Amino acid sequence: MSEGDSVGESIHGKPSTIGSFFTRVGQIYQSWLDKSTPFSIGRWGVTLSLTAIYMIRVYILQGWYIVTYALGIYHLNLFIAFLSPKVDPSMLDEDEGPALPTKQNEEFRPFIRRLPEFKFWHSATKGIVIAMICTFFEAFNVPVFWPILVMYFIMLFCITMKRQIKHMVKYRYLPFTHGKRTYRGKEDTGKPFARFTSYIQHLSYCNYSEP
Repeated sequence: MSEGDSVGESIHGKPSTIGSFFTRVGQIYQSWLDKSTPFSIGRWGVTLSLTAIYMIRVYILQGWYIVTYALGIYHLNLFIAFLSPKVDPSMLDEDEGPALPTKQNEEFRPFIRRLPEFKFWHSATKGIVIAMICTFFEAFNVPVFWPILVMYFIMLFCITMKRQIKHMVKYRYLPFTHGKRTYRGKEDTGKPFARFTSYIQHLSYCNYSEP
């Protein structure tokens, strides 16, 4: 075997050190994500803390308003996807497809979101981290009159939420899943057993009291 063949085998036959490093980092990152899945309150607490740190940093630096505006638009799109059903009810016939949960539904039907809660949290947190990194680069500090951005964002938020609420009212669905209904028996369900126990005790007393 020539020297060139041995070099090619070492390059193409085995993964590089950099590739192995990033693969290992990705595995560790995914493992931590899997472990954090059931702790929704703790996850969102961390996200809110990162948001507060980012807002304080932007306030102190007095800049990077374009980045903040883009972050707000991104979070608004995530929130709308979180409130929307996975399957658009306008694309379904009345007698086909799973019905969305409403107050009138007698059968328990969970609300399937277009964007699940975990993916919503993960994407929102990544957006905050990326926006935080952007504040360390002056190239992203585009001078702009920030009150206009605030006004645009408020208008966009109101218009988007109004359209979403109209969609919910039109197709009569709720973006939340209520607990499965449980049915209780009658209040006197335990009375026959109590009567039987009293009868047994009465017989035992009678047998004991006989001479």
